[in-house]
Amino acid sequence: MKLLSDVHERNASLFPNAPAIVFGQQVISFGSHWRRLNQLADGLHRGGARRQDRIAMLAMNTPEYIEAYGACERGGYIFSTVNFRLAAPEIAFVLKDSAPHTLIFEAQYAELVDSLRSELEIESYICLGGQTPPWALSYEEVLAAGSPEGPPFRGKPDDGVLIMYTSGTTGRPKGVLRSQYGEARLAEVMAGQLAMTSDGRQLLMMPFFHAGSRSQYIGSFWKGGAVHMHRVFDPQLILKTIEADRITHLHLAPTMVQSILDVPDIGDYDLSSVRTILYAAAPMPVPVLRRGLAVFGPVFANGYGSTEVNCTCHYPHQHKLNGTPDEVRRLGSVGQPATDTDIRIVDDHGNECPAGTPGEVVARSGTALMRYWNNDKATAQSLRDGWFRTGDVGYLDDEKFLFLVDRKKDMIISGGENVYCREVEEALITHPALSDVAVIGVPDAKWGETVKAVAVLAPGRHATQDDLIEHARSLIARYKCPKSVIFVDDLPRLPSGKVSKVILRQLYGACL
Repeated sequence: MKLLSDVHERNASLFPNAPAIVFGQQVISFGSHWRRLNQLADGLHRGGARRQDRIAMLAMNTPEYIEAYGACERGGYIFSTVNFRLAAPEIAFVLKDSAPHTLIFEAQYAELVDSLRSELEIESYICLGGQTPPWALSYEEVLAAGSPEGPPFRGKPDDGVLIMYTSGTTGRPKGVLRSQYGEARLAEVMAGQLAMTSDGRQLLMMPFFHAGSRSQYIGSFWKGGAVHMHRVFDPQLILKTIEADRITHLHLAPTMVQSILDVPDIGDYDLSSVRTILYAAAPMPVPVLRRGLAVFGPVFANGYGSTEVNCTCHYPHQHKLNGTPDEVRRLGSVGQPATDTDIRIVDDHGNECPAGTPGEVVARSGTALMRYWNNDKATAQSLRDGWFRTGDVGYLDDEKFLFLVDRKKDMIISGGENVYCREVEEALITHPALSDVAVIGVPDAKWGETVKAVAVLAPGRHATQDDLIEHARSLIARYKCPKSVIFVDDLPRLPSGKVSKVILRQLYGACL
């Protein structure tokens, strides 16, 4: 069976001079990419790393990130990503938990890494770019010492190849261990679901420590397509890159789509090359979707997944704003089960729910995690008989379109009634004065919990708390409607683009 290292080798053989990675003015061919990842894999081996040792990386988006991923795929190491946005104690926890043999870090993080070294049991430190500190090795020197043939071993299908840490929305982040086999299946699924091709040019700016960018670029490589990288999200630069490089595929959170659509001169750019914009991590407000379709055409595809199960559902190019009642209703869904994925909706006792009845979403897929790293309890709680319990509450319609209604832990119980945050949010966001909104439960002596909305007004628009509450009452039952509304400039978000309900509850959850 083909693994990702086989894909890199195939691309180097079939398209040696074709661009694999484009980063500003830097263009790396498939031939060069294969040679460099082999050298890095062997350089790590010469430095003492062995199969299934962990290789951690602390860096922003850079071509070497994809290179390090590839070296671990080739050499049978386990790559462990580190979120550069975390605070020092959080980074220390991730590094202690994954216990890497080697940490590759960008020079900008040298002072941070140095401050943590006494707490860690890392054998080798490799500095990328900038000035290398005396206690670390230079990335390019390690790579130059390695053989273009790679180390004397390769990854196997049932090897672990990646530990990616969750966002930590329910406490400490959990390390999700993914396999060589599962990552290859994920690449094949994404390539098929998004119709990727060898002439495709994908633009990615989501952080590469996150599952989103990872799933997208391996899908492109599966077909021999090029990956264009941005270091950070810059809406104007994205539009310039689409026009100049004839970008065909993009992966964006809905908030990013809105920011791009808000660029004042967007109409001056040639965006005709775009074939697919995959949005994921959060629902797309229908007003934003309408604007997007008007600017880009029918290129939008919705995706639903997780670090643990990857691409669970997909809704490709089926957005019909003026379609039949069923087609319009399904704009609120996250699509149908992806290739290689089965989905069930179960109640608290594990019994399957009938169509239209909410319950917990459980999924089974060849792309799913092997287990949680160093966390048997969490593994036992989440993986049962091959089915992963997502913690999401949703329902399936009669054609297996999945509608999400809440995170299980975020569901509000008010006066004994279940209130699903997403249902309230979808009602509120239709108010023309809003650009964003999130709903949380707050303690209440009489009702147990009541609904609170945290709202962001659109530029130049105005609305009061009473306006929004009355608007919600016209669309959903009164007991589901907010009892209070607070207006903010922006909502706190995780790297994936999801709203951080943990932070919202910390800031606004103690009072009405």
